[in-house]
Amino acid sequence: MKKALVQMNTAVLLWGFTGVLGRAITLDAPVLVWYRMLLTATFMAVIITYRHHWVRIAKQDFKTLTLVGCLMAIHWVAFYGAIKLANASIALICLSTASIFTTLTDAIMHRKNIDAKELSIGILALLGVVFMYLIPEIEKSFSHSSMVDPLPYRNWGILCGIIAAILSAIFTVFNKRIAGKYPARTMVFYEMTTGWLLISFLLPVLFLNLPLTRFVPSLWDLIWLVILSLCCTVWAQSLALSALKHISSFTATLSVNLEPLYGITLAFIFFRENQELTWSFYAGMGMIVISVLLQMLRVLKPEETQTAFVAEKSGID
Repeated sequence: MKKALVQMNTAVLLWGFTGVLGRAITLDAPVLVWYRMLLTATFMAVIITYRHHWVRIAKQDFKTLTLVGCLMAIHWVAFYGAIKLANASIALICLSTASIFTTLTDAIMHRKNIDAKELSIGILALLGVVFMYLIPEIEKSFSHSSMVDPLPYRNWGILCGIIAAILSAIFTVFNKRIAGKYPARTMVFYEMTTGWLLISFLLPVLFLNLPLTRFVPSLWDLIWLVILSLCCTVWAQSLALSALKHISSFTATLSVNLEPLYGITLAFIFFRENQELTWSFYAGMGMIVISVLLQMLRVLKPEETQTAFVAEKSGID
């Protein structure tokens, strides 16, 4: 049990590094995602081939995996876009609202009623976003200071972070439909491959219409990309799979809720992002964290499958 807890928390810590690495890599978000999906799919293919874990995917399920892969690709572009436009801390705290959007999306897609408690939790999370989004603008309008804003594109970053959270909620609902049918690594391979194909199709259009800087990574960018794909995706998932054999999904989910805190702490250490943030960020973060914890306690079910847990987590950051 102790070893499993160490494995799970190591996996969560590795997931927490995704925000820091996203800021360290100097490539634009779409190019970064193109490389991450390519490298992750390649590493997954090698592991699946070595372990002889290839399985046949049903036609309808393959369509679902293709849809999830495309949504995941756009989700990652939005997430890393949030990091580039704002910073890792803002991107991570916005992304933590995904669990709330997942509940709302699940209710809408399956025509369930949304009760008053769920609505209240959603409003609390929305207030947290409002604090981060609007309060700095209100303060700026009443301030006559000539100081340069360290995050001039903060609001665009918050918007990208919320879009990433919504997309994460949508593909999580689709992932749940087939998560118990196939090994998590197989699902991740097909999702990464289809997402990579989508980005490959879109990149020429993006380079023609957006001020993207370059396609070829520097040596350090390549090193960070390999670490991001191999350590923060493939290895982290393997650790989580091993840990889930000995701990409950409840314990695992409690651990995963530490990921934004790990990520923000790492961003403070490596990039001193605490110097870029105001009291409104911490107030908004507090509201969002409380809403996420309340939602987790409401909807978490002990019978949640281990495969579903890892398959969903593989694309959230």
